[in-house]
Amino acid sequence: MNALCKALVAASVWLAAGAALAAYPDKPIRLVVGFPPGQATDMIARIAAKKLQDALGQPVIVDNKPGAAGIIGSETVAKAAPDGYTLVVGSSGTMAINPSLYSKLPYHPLKDFEPVSILSVVPLFLAVNPTFPARTAAELVQQAKAAPGKINFGSGGSGVTSHLTMELLKHSLGMDLTHVPYKGSPAAVTDLIGGQINTMIDTGPALLPHMRTGKLRILAVASEKRNAAAPDVPTMAEAGLGNFVAPAWVGLAAPKGTPKEIVETLHKALVAHWRDAPDVREQLNGLGAEPAVMAPAEFAKYIQSEIDKWALAVKLSGAKVD
Repeated sequence: MNALCKALVAASVWLAAGAALAAYPDKPIRLVVGFPPGQATDMIARIAAKKLQDALGQPVIVDNKPGAAGIIGSETVAKAAPDGYTLVVGSSGTMAINPSLYSKLPYHPLKDFEPVSILSVVPLFLAVNPTFPARTAAELVQQAKAAPGKINFGSGGSGVTSHLTMELLKHSLGMDLTHVPYKGSPAAVTDLIGGQINTMIDTGPALLPHMRTGKLRILAVASEKRNAAAPDVPTMAEAGLGNFVAPAWVGLAAPKGTPKEIVETLHKALVAHWRDAPDVREQLNGLGAEPAVMAPAEFAKYIQSEIDKWALAVKLSGAKVD
């Protein structure tokens, strides 16, 4: 009798789980973003939330939990129930850079998450103050080599994507630039406009609006092709800086243990309503970004390759956070 009861209980649990999977989603979904409103990851998350909501028929709400280079938001989702109702919109910073930068990171991008798909590739641009004497990227390199350490560059903080990308560029070209870290990208961009710093690398949302008003001059984009939002800006290769490609990116993940069926439901929604949607492409292009989709297994391999790549940048920079 006891064995029969146990079998019946197990069967009822299995049937309930199956029914829950079949009904997913039947309540609102929360997209956690570890950055404040207005930053690139947040802006892309809000576009994705609208498309997922249309595809899945349930409200999809963006929940900003900024702080500690995206760690607070990422840890929140890593510890959430693996039921598909709490997801993280992460970035190359939170999912690829932080594992090498932080010795006590409270999550692992692959051990604690189920990758769903990349959402967007976010090209990075090299900018200078308009009064800076270098008119091209090649001239900037020449001046930096002629005066080692005299030209400075800003970033949103030690170890963030913009900082480490410049470290990779310095390494590839043999430049010696002085790093000036800020508490966030907006402060660095403000000082670049004001002439307190000479140059920096950052995303389109951070830099392109100021290029359009003449407050900044963009010298190159670190991508394989020119960017639709700034078609007159050459690639690094076209600018004579070699085949330097180092895009930032944004992606979607669920807590580890989320059923494969739910991960597939989310992925299929993105395939159908994201990558090839004209309105998505138009909105992202306006930010200097591009939509993208990867299968979950492909995205997991990409994250690992990015962890390996950015580990070198962290080593070159000497940045480390305990």
